[in-house]
Amino acid sequence: MATPKRAAHDDRATRAGAARPRRMFGGLALLLGLFVAGCSSTSFVSTWRAPDVTPIDTRGSRVAAVVMIKAEAARRAAEDRLAAEISSRGAQGIASYRILPTAAPIDEAQARQLLDQQQIKGVVVLRPTSVQNQLVVDNPSYGGYWGGYYGYGWSNSWGAEVHTDTIVSIETLIYSLEQNKLIWGGQSKTTNPQNVDQLVSEIASAAADELRKEGLVVN
Repeated sequence: MATPKRAAHDDRATRAGAARPRRMFGGLALLLGLFVAGCSSTSFVSTWRAPDVTPIDTRGSRVAAVVMIKAEAARRAAEDRLAAEISSRGAQGIASYRILPTAAPIDEAQARQLLDQQQIKGVVVLRPTSVQNQLVVDNPSYGGYWGGYYGYGWSNSWGAEVHTDTIVSIETLIYSLEQNKLIWGGQSKTTNPQNVDQLVSEIASAAADELRKEGLVVN
């Protein structure tokens, strides 16, 4: 039985653990500190495309990589990775922090002028929308109390297979600046991302797959 001092310490640790996703979402640890157990997986839970858009040939075009988070170090790391992913697919990816001075929004007219000067033709935007912890119980014996859980629970009272998955939701938007038009968007979920490179790479790969399925890119 925990002493009052130990119980208070455990309670503080529990509250700290519950608050961690919110701090992670708002600060540097959002993208650089997501080191959790297990393999990650990314999938789009919803997508949208402009109804009148035609296949896009971005080969050789300059495309800005924008990650909308306020923590400057995390923003730069994520945009560098996204720019590399864009470049690996035939366009010329450029991290927006190399064009725009800070993560904080600047005057729109100034931002537009700076992008026009760099001949940016399109923008790929990643914006985190939520970070959630989900408790997972790996146990097939929880269906009924009699003939199921009763015997299992007492015989495995210290060995329940319980773990927590971290689920990161990201909004991905692709804009044509030549048309000033949103051409594709999607909402993805990544389970247990390991680090910023893996998170951004998985989202970029999943988005590329969706664009190919929609016939929106020229291979």
